[in-house]
Amino acid sequence: MSHYDLIIIGSGPAGRAAAIQAGKLKRRVLVIDRKDRLGGVSVHTGTIPSKTLRETVLNLSGWRERSFYGRAYRVKENIGAEDLKARLHMTLDHEVDVLEHQFNRNHVDTLNGLARFVDPHTVDVATEAGDVTRLTADRFLISTGTKTYRPDSVPFNGRTVVDSDEFLELAQIPRSLIVVGAGVIGVEYATMFSALDVRVTLIEPRETFLDFIDTALIQDFTHQIRENGVDLRLGSGIDKVEDAGEHVEVSLANGRHVRAEMLLFAAGRMGATDSLNLGAVGLETDHRGRIEVDRKNYQTAVPHIYAAGDVIGHPSLASTSVQQGRVAACHALDTPTLPESPWFPYGIYSVPEISTCGMSEEEMQERGIPYEVGVARFRETSRGHIMGLEHGMLKMLFSLKTRRVLGVQIVGEGATELIHIAQAVLNLKGTVDYFVQNTFNYPTLAEAYKIAGLDAFNRMPIPEEYKLHRKAAKADKAKK
Repeated sequence: MSHYDLIIIGSGPAGRAAAIQAGKLKRRVLVIDRKDRLGGVSVHTGTIPSKTLRETVLNLSGWRERSFYGRAYRVKENIGAEDLKARLHMTLDHEVDVLEHQFNRNHVDTLNGLARFVDPHTVDVATEAGDVTRLTADRFLISTGTKTYRPDSVPFNGRTVVDSDEFLELAQIPRSLIVVGAGVIGVEYATMFSALDVRVTLIEPRETFLDFIDTALIQDFTHQIRENGVDLRLGSGIDKVEDAGEHVEVSLANGRHVRAEMLLFAAGRMGATDSLNLGAVGLETDHRGRIEVDRKNYQTAVPHIYAAGDVIGHPSLASTSVQQGRVAACHALDTPTLPESPWFPYGIYSVPEISTCGMSEEEMQERGIPYEVGVARFRETSRGHIMGLEHGMLKMLFSLKTRRVLGVQIVGEGATELIHIAQAVLNLKGTVDYFVQNTFNYPTLAEAYKIAGLDAFNRMPIPEEYKLHRKAAKADKAKK
């Protein structure tokens, strides 16, 4: 029997960050992962693969250059599944290599196998070889992430009807694709394959989608993806999915039918907790397999057991999972650390990208905050012209009372990179004056901040100090 200061179950972003932090604190730490390669869902089927696939699609299809050379323009004329996978496998191998090096450098032990709690301080780890290793620890961190939701009504076959994990192993690029679920994953894959000129139908039973994003941004995004060829069908549930051999037939509740060569089911994910035997430690999960925690330190209802990452639900981002894992490890090992900042960015790697930080206009209205809006279109910037951008916008929300920026939403090329300027200003409690006073590199897309800032500044009340300055100037002039 081996004993550790901290045992981490799962090697995704949260588990990785927690393990490295514990290693730097010179504690004895073990990471258990059920896969034979480290990295978790983020590296193997989630964040890294989907974003790598997106970049490959945009590069090979010549998507970014089509405004100059026409919609028929392509860098590679015949793009196959192997073209997409080649870069994907290279990237994944690199990610795993870096992770293994980080663990070795920080003296983090690893074990491949399926972990199961025996009691509050003991786990059994079953390996593929059939061996069972019993381990004990003072503290535990559960960072097992999520797994795909696979309802019995959908005839998954791993070929023409697949979930988001299986989708990465597609044998060939379909000529037509149905995506069920207009959440982040569904929207990303739907728009990505539309850029490959695949005929895509995106089905969402609800009347709206991506409801946490500002409505004006979603309206702009919806217009763009429809213009790019995505057939977006909202407000009708699915009655039946039929595997017809060479194609898939979907019957909608409104009486319509959709046919395509392949169907991707991306309507939700479940916490990967069912094999942990959480009852042995007195923990329960919600209907989606997620664990409830104290959001300040990520302790569960059992004080020496922590949970972080997608397994605790919202916001379910790789970026926030890294922060959660680090904070959890520090708290578990009685080490003070800086608290997480209140504002963090969302990034949706669709085509076009979406990224937000802070409040939406709807939230401002619900809270009764008087506000002003500043908007900039990428086509208004010189850099936008150089890049051939016909679409894209940046929207900022400012408090009329304090002049502080309270929310920024971006849709368009580079949105997930540009948002970090907003994040910094938000966390430093900056005002609209920051964007007016400061100079941005020219020509850049970041100049859109200056344009949007001036757009709001010119409609906002003049600050009192400037009014007084004007009165004083008039008085001086009268005396002379």
